[in-house]
Amino acid sequence: QVQLVESGGGSVQTGGSLRLSCAASGYTINSHYMAWFRQAPGKEREGVAVIVTSTTFAYYADSVKGRFTISLDNAKNTVYLQMTDLMAEDTAIYYCAATRQAGLGYRALSPIYYDNWGQGTQVTVSS
Repeated sequence: QVQLVESGGGSVQTGGSLRLSCAASGYTINSHYMAWFRQAPGKEREGVAVIVTSTTFAYYADSVKGRFTISLDNAKNTVYLQMTDLMAEDTAIYYCAATRQAGLGYRALSPIYYDNWGQGTQVTVSS
């Protein structure tokens, strides 16, 4: 039972940077994974980055490794996605998600395991 509120989306030029924020709240915040997904027009939703909340170990999609960083601020109950060297193909609606499931490994990048979602925020990268 967690509510997720995203912010930080916007429009940038190629090579630019953007930081997305996902503020979590609710009666209990015990998600094992917090993740960022994205969905471009005409494409399936794909996992971008996942962080294990208890250890901060992270998983990344190959397409964003070295460019994106997911982090967790426990004091603020907020998950961030720092995006650098943005490309046109990064244009999508970005969603924050959470799940109580554990032991997924890289499968945590699949959206089927998540049952808590933010509203989505648009990221547009101009070429």
